[in-house]
Amino acid sequence: MPFAARAAILAVIGSRMSIKSSSKQPSRWTIVVKTARLRVYGLRRTAATVAVGALAVFVGYHAVLGHNGITVFEHKRQDTRSLQVQMQDLQRENDRLRGHVERLRNDPGAIEHQAREELHYTRPGEIIYTLPSDPKATSAPVASKP
Repeated sequence: MPFAARAAILAVIGSRMSIKSSSKQPSRWTIVVKTARLRVYGLRRTAATVAVGALAVFVGYHAVLGHNGITVFEHKRQDTRSLQVQMQDLQRENDRLRGHVERLRNDPGAIEHQAREELHYTRPGEIIYTLPSDPKATSAPVASKP
């Protein structure tokens, strides 16, 4: 092939190649890949948003209604208050009984009073009258059905 023919062919092929490469239009494959990447990125972002939202709802539910949640904490706080009131009542009862024991140890009059009340002891010449504790029970007879 003569040199002139080769030069003419290269000029035509080269100009065509330079037209394709100089326009820099992305190929169809490049567009498809970019579109797929954008869709996958969007789907991943949506999935991550939904997952974070579900996790927030789950944590919020357990923070309020869970095993150690706010409602359980409030119930335990109420239990603590009632136990403190009960403890104060028992402490007062304990102090009262301690005082009673102390009086019985040191005061002969308290011992005599206790013996008269519980054991119905009397002094010579005394008469004790005992009344029923519930007057309604003795005044109204109970009728039985045949």
